[in-house]
Amino acid sequence: MINCLVVDDEPIARKGLLEYIREVDYLHPVGECKTAMECANFLQKGKIDLLFLDIQMPKLTGIEFLKALAQPPFVIFTSAYSEYALESFELDVLDYLLKPISFPRFLKATEKARNYLQTPEKALSVSGDIFFIKCNGKIEKIVVADVIYIEGMANYVVIHAKSKKYLTYLTFHGIEEQLPNDMFIRIHKSYLVALSAVQSIDGAILNIEGKALPISKNYRNEVMNKIELRMFKR
Repeated sequence: MINCLVVDDEPIARKGLLEYIREVDYLHPVGECKTAMECANFLQKGKIDLLFLDIQMPKLTGIEFLKALAQPPFVIFTSAYSEYALESFELDVLDYLLKPISFPRFLKATEKARNYLQTPEKALSVSGDIFFIKCNGKIEKIVVADVIYIEGMANYVVIHAKSKKYLTYLTFHGIEEQLPNDMFIRIHKSYLVALSAVQSIDGAILNIEGKALPISKNYRNEVMNKIELRMFKR
């Protein structure tokens, strides 16, 4: 069962989504919120698997709210405006539903969520210099050497490779354990990076393929030692 929370400042929109949720046997509505701040409090109280998040809300938009969350659940954006679609997908949301939302379109989005949430941890299969993951309803082959960094979320990870990003339902600890220890290093509770892609370190910031990632104080010594060891081996 997928625990769902609806966040929208419009009562009619909340009511419509809750009715849709109740029609789907694998979805369970756990509540509704009128604002992003109400949602923040709700997320601290219990496990939410899937967030139906409106974009245009007073004081704090859905996009601003999602950017502020350290460990967000899966998110499906809802909006009456299409112009936010590109920015929203850069935040790795599952889907973007345009209002008025039809039930078939709603069902398609929730099937995508079910696919991710019901993927077992053993779906990660590492074999030599490649590994396989379940992503967006199919099995994807990823070359280990192509991985730049991996970002951990609440229920899933985002694998940033040279050619594209992959969103898959795996624990951060699970993927870290199976990837080669001499090729990757943990720099933060949410980031695992490929040593070969590291370009520079500036204080507590690691620059990797044009992306600046934070180095946690807890991992700094290990990061520096591993990078220095790699330099001496060259």
